[in-house]
Amino acid sequence: MYAVIEDSGQQFRVSEGDILDVDLRDLPDGAETVEFDRVLLVGGEKAAKVGTPLVAKAKVVGEILDPEFKGPKVHHYDLRRRKASKRKVGHRQKYLRVRISKISA
Repeated sequence: MYAVIEDSGQQFRVSEGDILDVDLRDLPDGAETVEFDRVLLVGGEKAAKVGTPLVAKAKVVGEILDPEFKGPKVHHYDLRRRKASKRKVGHRQKYLRVRISKISA
């Protein structure tokens, strides 16, 4: 069974046991799971259920593996031609690492 979920403007195709990195969010202290309720499609051995825009009463539950995970460093260069002026800026996005444990339709 697989599902297509939407989180923070991005779509992910997930199935049980998959590990994915989603944008960091505020969670209550001691939270062990996170629930994704914006499910766009649920598929399996039978016909797929496609939402308009969301599948009713469908949710995906994932267990939190790493509550604050840093992604790769991204560099950005500002260069002004013929001015001998440049600037290098670095950034590391923080993510939440999740293992998908249950898909219910």
